Amino acid sequence: MSQHMDNIPSTPGKFKSDKYHYIYRFRSHSSIAKLVFWSLFFFSVICFFFLLSPSSPSADKSRRVLENSTWGSPEWERKVRQSAHVRSGRGHTVLVTGAAGFVGSHVSAALKRRGDGVVGLDNFNNYYDPELKRHRRDLLDRAGVFVVDGDINDAELLRKLFDLVEFTHVMHLAAQAGVRYAMQNPKSYVNSNIAGLVNLLEVCKSADPQPAIIWASSSSVYGLNSKVPFSEKDRTDHPASLYAATKKAGEAIAHTYNHIYGLSITGLRFFTVYGPWGRPDMAYFFFTRDILKGKPITIFEAPDHGSVARDFTYIDDIVKGCLAALDTAKKSTGSGGKKKGAAQFRIFNLGNTSPVEVGKLVSILEKLLKVKAKRKVLPMPRNGDVQYTHANISLAQRELGYKPTTDLELGLKKFVRWYISYQSKSKKKSSW
Repeated sequence: MSQHMDNIPSTPGKFKSDKYHYIYRFRSHSSIAKLVFWSLFFFSVICFFFLLSPSSPSADKSRRVLENSTWGSPEWERKVRQSAHVRSGRGHTVLVTGAAGFVGSHVSAALKRRGDGVVGLDNFNNYYDPELKRHRRDLLDRAGVFVVDGDINDAELLRKLFDLVEFTHVMHLAAQAGVRYAMQNPKSYVNSNIAGLVNLLEVCKSADPQPAIIWASSSSVYGLNSKVPFSEKDRTDHPASLYAATKKAGEAIAHTYNHIYGLSITGLRFFTVYGPWGRPDMAYFFFTRDILKGKPITIFEAPDHGSVARDFTYIDDIVKGCLAALDTAKKSTGSGGKKKGAAQFRIFNLGNTSPVEVGKLVSILEKLLKVKAKRKVLPMPRNGDVQYTHANISLAQRELGYKPTTDLELGLKKFVRWYISYQSKSKKKSSW
């Protein structure tokens, strides 16, 4: 078992006059009005895209598969309960959505490794090769984590899981990822990042007891913000992509459920996560693939030949941040859909604080792969990407003890080692 675990993806003041109180109340109402306005604005924009976009054949196919899938058998229930078993005295019982995904698989493994009870949920969609997700699931299965094949939009399934297990926490990492893909299939972002989130929150607020919720927002919410490094205090009302808009709307929706129903909610804004078992749609991943195949790679540059840079954050550091957010989350204050007191609401940046130009990323890969890349430099297209990301992590450092320790060269070295090994095993299996 230990060998399998080693291979699993890691990480009293003065009197105040009536006039002061009037001004204070006015400002408070004004802040609430702004929150409501922006929530409605983003929701309206997203609904507009939702209504206009055609139904994706792949999405319809995935939906039919889910509708025809079976769950709830005695054996299925046994697997869920067994997976949720807590091995440590003070452990948590956690539902991890998106458990077969990149971050979800690493977080699930880390939770199980320390003795928490973990039940995974994933719909294994085909945004990228589902085979990679199934391989992650297989590793988790060997570690004792059962990943339920299901969708966060399936309220009946979610209620069944909560009937079987008294979850203390929900680590909500399921989402439709990718900035550029939103231009091809906008409906999928609304379905996962808005409708799926609301569906999950509806089930959580009705649970008794309610779980604390930690969920993945994104650094993309900073959008066209030109002030760097990005701080949680910065405004996030100028998204550059539909993906970013759905994550921004998600933060507003999460705040609403926290305020009305007493759900303890922590949002985590991830900054360009990379590492072993990563997503094939990420630049470091397909750059590695194409360099090894001798194919040209496209590097975008900003206007006036400006550099494009990202705050690349290694997966193990992200996992530590996720677990710290879960361990410091306070209990929800509601019960059965009724709020009994103010609940904790937090948002943290999880980044590396060291932006690296994409060209430098390629140079590191060339060194590690011992292959010269065929670079093709083009102007950055208007597809939702931004020029620069840089996380201010002082709040996470103070509140979570978050401290990233992996620089890009070391992280890419670990990724390349995994990539070559994984591809070698895949080729052997395909030749059988």
